[in-house]
Amino acid sequence: MQETNDKLKIQVNSDENPYQSSDIQQKLLQPRRLSSYFIVLVESGSITYKLDLQEINLTDGQLLFAMPNQVFTPPSKTDNLKYFKVLFDENTLALLPQQFPFLVNPLNSQTINFDETTRQRLTRNFEILNQILHIDNQQTDIEIVLAYLNSLLVELNIAYFNGKEQTNILNANLSKFIEFKLVVETHLTKQPSINAIADKLALTTNSLYRIVKEFSGTSPKDFLTNRLMIEAQRKLHYSNLSVKELAYELGFNDPNYFSRLFKKCTGKSVSEVLESRQDLSRQ
Repeated sequence: MQETNDKLKIQVNSDENPYQSSDIQQKLLQPRRLSSYFIVLVESGSITYKLDLQEINLTDGQLLFAMPNQVFTPPSKTDNLKYFKVLFDENTLALLPQQFPFLVNPLNSQTINFDETTRQRLTRNFEILNQILHIDNQQTDIEIVLAYLNSLLVELNIAYFNGKEQTNILNANLSKFIEFKLVVETHLTKQPSINAIADKLALTTNSLYRIVKEFSGTSPKDFLTNRLMIEAQRKLHYSNLSVKELAYELGFNDPNYFSRLFKKCTGKSVSEVLESRQDLSRQ
């Protein structure tokens, strides 16, 4: 990832930047676990990414954002595609003057659509970031880079919540749901009880159930289970753990129970997923 003054880790690319050699492309096209935030805006054309094993098709004016730790499979080069991409890490995000709730994905949608005016502003912002980070030879002031990144994320945050100002959409319930998701992410493999999570958020279990159901459509327990199964599928694709090792790493004391739960939630057994991965690696 491109560094600015050895403090920022941020990279911007567009269709105008040179494409990598075929050997490097093949390596880059392999599924990998993201270590940074990834955002891509398609100006024109169509392209399909795979995120946590789900295919996401992007067309004119659509944007996709992905978060650290998601399993990400980029597509091969597509003809007649115009796009901008930006990647930045948690440390760079922490230098910005405000938080961006959309990056937690509280509404469970990682694509964003824009009206034409917003799309033009975003494109201009991407163009400037691309110029100062990729084209200009002289080293750029960190504050300038952060200002444009902050401006970009402000636009995305508003668009994610359907154009409403952040102060209006961040009601108490949404704030608590974001807190809930952060607790789940932070303590996932410890598998905290729903009572413990509710206590941590200063909520009753009934209130927590109502809030999580409102924003995710599932109960807190099912939300935690589904998140564990996503993590299990991620690990199956980038590590060589045995079923027993995987179960223990995810906080399950009983590997057989984990295997049954995995089959129930995903429709496939762990061994079937491993065989599928091995078949792909032979291609």
